Amino acid sequence: MWRRGRFAGLAGRYDRAIWIRLVGTALTTVANFMIRPFMVLYLYDKLEGSVLLPMLIVGLQPLTSMFVGLWGGGLADKYGRKPLMVGALIVNAAAMAGFAASEELWHFALFSILNGVGMSLFYPAANAQVADIVGPERRAEVFAALHAAFNVGAAFGPMLGLLVFTWEPKIVFAFSAVTFVAYLALVLRYIPETLPPKTAGAGADAAGAAAAGPSERLTFRGHGLLFAMTGLVIPISLLYAQVETVLPLHLQTTFADDYKMMLTTMLSMNGLIVMLLQIPVARWTESWATHRVVLLSYGLLACVALGYGFAPWFALLLFAEVLFSFGEMLSGPHLQKAVSMIAPEHMRGRYFSVYSMNMQLSRGLGPVAFGVVFELWGGAAAFGVIAGLLLVAGVAQYGLVRGISKPRSASEKGALKPAAEA
Repeated sequence: MWRRGRFAGLAGRYDRAIWIRLVGTALTTVANFMIRPFMVLYLYDKLEGSVLLPMLIVGLQPLTSMFVGLWGGGLADKYGRKPLMVGALIVNAAAMAGFAASEELWHFALFSILNGVGMSLFYPAANAQVADIVGPERRAEVFAALHAAFNVGAAFGPMLGLLVFTWEPKIVFAFSAVTFVAYLALVLRYIPETLPPKTAGAGADAAGAAAAGPSERLTFRGHGLLFAMTGLVIPISLLYAQVETVLPLHLQTTFADDYKMMLTTMLSMNGLIVMLLQIPVARWTESWATHRVVLLSYGLLACVALGYGFAPWFALLLFAEVLFSFGEMLSGPHLQKAVSMIAPEHMRGRYFSVYSMNMQLSRGLGPVAFGVVFELWGGAAAFGVIAGLLLVAGVAQYGLVRGISKPRSASEKGALKPAAEA
């Protein structure tokens, strides 16, 4: 009886739509992480040792997401969250099936773009849905839970990918397509539309007579805090992007035959740590001074970049990966809550679209830029530059957060503090 009651309490802790997101995120990211660490290496072999062409192809997906994302966020605010999520999952399933059948260079480029379209439509709508159905006091916890579910894929996907991707990559792409179809079925069957009624529909009539309707423009002057938070997190996203692109090639040149197992071990360890500790760490650091948490997280990630670039032994790379895990857990989910807190209700989709640009810009332009650095000066130089950017951005973010995280009243404290934890 006690176990049954405890399980029922856990099941009732989140809305059913959140549980579907958790299950779907874990399912699709397992397949995603079976592909991501090895995609550049796969294309590197396919394109007979070219470095820049694989970087360009991998960069097409996030660049497409960046440009389509703003449009997708506006559609989510205008027509609803569910239609965008359904359409995006269909597009992603088609892209993965296309990769499985690809042979020519332009095939990979086309389906990389298609995958970018799907990602850019899904996440702004899905994250806005969290803000629709979860109260402000629990959003950081829910975003942390989603981040933990994401790291289920990071924990188990690379090892599975090492076993299957090196044997037959087409099987991995086909499996990924199946997971997107399964997620689509769950969304269609169990997730309701959550767009607030006053913003549903099209035109000014849907938002009332106020000028702050779905057609309101996102300007730097009117929404400066959003753009500042987004810009200052770009160096963190650059580090993530290099883990998928430059790091595999750097390990290959530095450690020769053992590099695939080393990369797989590092990624799986990171995913497992974050999966197990993300929610406890979020609760543990809740009462910390937020500007100090920000500075600490950027400092940890700068150390990670230096470790990736200069570690002569695998043991130091593993230590860097532990630091990466804690830096990620400190800087991750609370920024999403901050975006949800500063976003007007009728602009949540667009706010999450703008925020997602930090990752898309870094994953789109970063591989090409740092691919050039890698070819000219090596991986140590590439990661050294990223470490410097992290330190500079961390100090700037510290100053910004210190200024905005001073609550004017006790009631504002909970709303402002998570923004600092970006």
